[in-house]
Amino acid sequence: MPKTNFQSLLLLFLVFLWGNSCKKTAPAFDYQATKTFAADSAAVVSPHPLATRVGLEILKKGGNAVDAAVAVQFALAVVYPRAGNIGGGGFMVIRTGDGEAAALDYREKAPMAASRDMYLDSRGNVIDGLSTIGHLAAGVPGTVAGLFEAHRRYGRIQDMKELIQPAVELAEKGFRISATEADRLNGFQEGFRKYNEAPNPFIKDAFQPGDLMVQEKLAATLKQIRDRGKAGFYEGPVAEAIVAEIQSGNGIMTLEDLRQYASQWRDPVIGQYGEYRVISMPPSSSGGIALLQMLKMVEPYPLHEYGFHSARAVHLMVEAERRAYADRAEHLGDSDFYDVPRDSMLSDAYLRARMASFDAGQATVSDSILAGNFKLLKESFETTHTSVVDAGGNAVSVTTTLNSNYGCKVWVDGAGFFLNNEMDDFSAKPGVPNQFGLVGAEANAIQPGKRMLSSMTPTIVEKGGELFLVLGAPGGSTIITAVFQVFINVAEFGMSLEEAVNAGRFHHQWLPDAILIEDNAFPDSTRQALEAMGHSFNIVGRMAVIKAIQRLPDGRLQGVGDPRNPDDDAGGY
Repeated sequence: MPKTNFQSLLLLFLVFLWGNSCKKTAPAFDYQATKTFAADSAAVVSPHPLATRVGLEILKKGGNAVDAAVAVQFALAVVYPRAGNIGGGGFMVIRTGDGEAAALDYREKAPMAASRDMYLDSRGNVIDGLSTIGHLAAGVPGTVAGLFEAHRRYGRIQDMKELIQPAVELAEKGFRISATEADRLNGFQEGFRKYNEAPNPFIKDAFQPGDLMVQEKLAATLKQIRDRGKAGFYEGPVAEAIVAEIQSGNGIMTLEDLRQYASQWRDPVIGQYGEYRVISMPPSSSGGIALLQMLKMVEPYPLHEYGFHSARAVHLMVEAERRAYADRAEHLGDSDFYDVPRDSMLSDAYLRARMASFDAGQATVSDSILAGNFKLLKESFETTHTSVVDAGGNAVSVTTTLNSNYGCKVWVDGAGFFLNNEMDDFSAKPGVPNQFGLVGAEANAIQPGKRMLSSMTPTIVEKGGELFLVLGAPGGSTIITAVFQVFINVAEFGMSLEEAVNAGRFHHQWLPDAILIEDNAFPDSTRQALEAMGHSFNIVGRMAVIKAIQRLPDGRLQGVGDPRNPDDDAGGY
């Protein structure tokens, strides 16, 4: 054989071997995110394709929207560890097919040993990091109690074991981590190593997309919950593991704190905006009241005539946001501990008075509403949201959180999950901003057993008495304004749901006195006009990550995940 032919054959053989080697070592992802999905009967939109798949399987087995939402939440505790959780808490808004509305508060609580000034030094100054990282930052988790309570009242599948078993299998068998999860895990290794010891599935020199994540200890915890119900988390070996972990880092949570935890049904915040009826979450979330305030403040103005992202429309919406967030800082907290003036804050007369100082051609200075000036802090998005609609027209909007990425970075060694750092959502010191730049007053001061204020805004909208829209988002303080803007995009600017979710966003939270905008959100002409009115800007890469479902005029469902999170997934049938 000529030498050149031999060399060519050898090269082809080596290429063949290399190709087969690559095939053997390449990660075998068995999921792919779908951003928009049109369904005839039912839909699920969640932060991860594997969780969406679990929800759809429960619906196909005869479960309703609540069953599916519960199963999704347990699955997210496995496949979305930076925010999906059993170590945190959340809120659920429900609308049944016959129009009944309900709101379930399973927000975390301060331990009974907590005190008003627990994060202050001897001079009365906030100790940096004490409420955000480490064992003292964790509130008493509420997720497990909330999911069992939601199922008890509204679930159709009788045995909760069916809703938890998919999560058990995901934890035991493992799943391939996405590129975004690998990046997050790599980015938080310093915190993981500081507050935890190996062996720990989240401590590794370098995670790669497609790495198999197996969580044996979490699987054991989920089995305890599956077999013993709520007591499998709040009592027995899991509770003991939580407290042992907390005490190892000089935290204050006790077995009694866990045993006494209970979720709370509350009256939803409900308001009218034109032909739309908006159903949202009341305190301890600030979301529903602030959202309704914004909508009512802009309702008298012809936003549809102003046009999407016109200077007039953005200016009006920013001024409504500014005033709502000023009220949030002063008046909102856990209604079990503080008499929130809910009716007054949503009255037409009050909101007209709030907008009396609105100048269509000039930005309002925040100092003229309430005094203060604070540095903008980096936003965190490690909350998560799921929207579900079933074939019977039942709808669930559920938002849960660990607060920061992987919460306080403490992984419960004996139970396999991260704890939250929700204590930072209290006002550690009235008037001093938390990690999101949000300030608060006495309404949100720390008290034993109290729930910390939240910006989570799970929301359901009716149109003409029928289900129209289910939406919510992670995104810290930007959640409320994102829900506000996506709804306005659909209701006033005539966008499809996909267009409304994908559109660039802006945010004003009273303090700092600046408009937060996503890069390239506005045309230059709009930004220049707003600057001429006296507005200033801070640019960020992204804001809250909406997950929404819309019932279309022909009765079909349109599910949309947000491109801001590559793992957001919409599915249905």
